[in-house]
Amino acid sequence: METFELGPDGRSTDLESGRGVPDWIARTLNFCSRCGTALQFGAIDGEDRDRLSCPSCGHITYVNPRLVVTTLPVTADGEVVLLRRGIEPGRGAWAQPGGFLEVDETVHQAAIRETYEETGLTVELGGLIGVYSYPGAPVAVVVYRARVLGGTITVCHECDQVEWVAPDAIPWADLAFPSTTAALRDFLAGR
Repeated sequence: METFELGPDGRSTDLESGRGVPDWIARTLNFCSRCGTALQFGAIDGEDRDRLSCPSCGHITYVNPRLVVTTLPVTADGEVVLLRRGIEPGRGAWAQPGGFLEVDETVHQAAIRETYEETGLTVELGGLIGVYSYPGAPVAVVVYRARVLGGTITVCHECDQVEWVAPDAIPWADLAFPSTTAALRDFLAGR
């Protein structure tokens, strides 16, 4: 795992604190959600960093990562379920099943739902493998160990392949996300 020296606000010293809105979201945040006025980026009284805000009504648009919940379904033999993504980001690369937490569910419910939607498998959650986040990333990822209770492996519009993978056959060079790599390493170290 990468380590960084931390600045006074906890951010890695590789990134300037308050450096602005990441490119991945800047294109979507142009206008105030309250009054429709063009947003401006800059200093705001009472805030510790530059932010997007509305010059008309004063509304501040905070840019925060969204929560993704995932599972590593595991067999009694230690194989894990991985899926090959059929959509961006990470199209064609391998990841664990998961997706965004919805407002009307818990993280546990979302992990079970997303696993079923993406793999056709019903699971029971085990322990938390880890929570993974990276500066500038649009998501924070929660990863649970899971035991398969039933179902039949299927694919959905978000993936084109779902497979049981033995630990020695994990396609490390073809994993979609840093969080997938970190979660698999943590799982293998703690199993």
